[in-house]
Amino acid sequence: MEFQELMIVTISGLGLIKVISYSIKFVMWVWITFLRAPKNLKDEYGPWAVVTGATDGIGKALAFELASKGLSLILVGRNASKLEATSTEIIVSLSSSKSSLVEVKSVVVDLAKCSGKELGEIIDKEIKGLDIGILINNAGLGYSYPQFLHEVDLEIMEDIFKVNIEAVTWMVHSILPCMLRNKKGAILNIGSASSAFLPSFPFQTIYASSKGYLSMFSKSLSEEYKQRGIDIQCQVPAYVATKMTKFEASLFIPSSEKYSKASVRSIGYEKSCSPYWSHSLLCFIISLLPHTFLNHLLYSKNVALINNK
Repeated sequence: MEFQELMIVTISGLGLIKVISYSIKFVMWVWITFLRAPKNLKDEYGPWAVVTGATDGIGKALAFELASKGLSLILVGRNASKLEATSTEIIVSLSSSKSSLVEVKSVVVDLAKCSGKELGEIIDKEIKGLDIGILINNAGLGYSYPQFLHEVDLEIMEDIFKVNIEAVTWMVHSILPCMLRNKKGAILNIGSASSAFLPSFPFQTIYASSKGYLSMFSKSLSEEYKQRGIDIQCQVPAYVATKMTKFEASLFIPSSEKYSKASVRSIGYEKSCSPYWSHSLLCFIISLLPHTFLNHLLYSKNVALINNK
């Protein structure tokens, strides 16, 4: 065989391998995203779930979704009236269903204002005697608009550190002993696609970096505790229609309710994932683009937002 023919055969073979590889990945994506059976969370992990940031957006939707699966809830938030309203809504929504025996408790605490040690003491007290099977660290803070680092308000900067990093760490630290006693549990930390798939996120630097902490925190903890029956996962959503993002729901931007259904289906599986189909598709497309192009696109987009605010 001549050299030219050999090269054609080699290139064709490599191309075929690539097509087969992508085909397998696509089939796996379809199965994981749409067909894989979710775990029975109550039977698998225990009857109680703790959810932070549970009065709005994704956190509230996750609380409703978990309650519909028969899990009792401890809702953590800073606004007592909103917590009470959310608890009442959940109980009323389940009053005529098989999940009517669900209990809902509230913990009023401002994650941005109390110290980590104080938070740990509060949570230890509230979960005493309860069989906690699931912890969802959903509460998070970001900028209200893109900013240069030196222009970020110092109080906002400190609040992001406290809520996105310190509070998550202390919540996990407080819940783990209960899970270790039961030799089972699931921890879900809500991260962000901004830190998981993008090469940079200029003008949202502190927010994206804090979410990057959650990614490594989750992956490392997963290795520490997977042999002890505890499944730890970081979910990295892209845009969801919430008050924080100010987006309207659309085909590619799910409502909190749609995202929560996909989120709960994925609990206990991969260490890191984007459970909603359009988010995972977007992340795949991003992975194919050059970093230089993405950096330029993000920089230009955010500079335009800064100039127009």
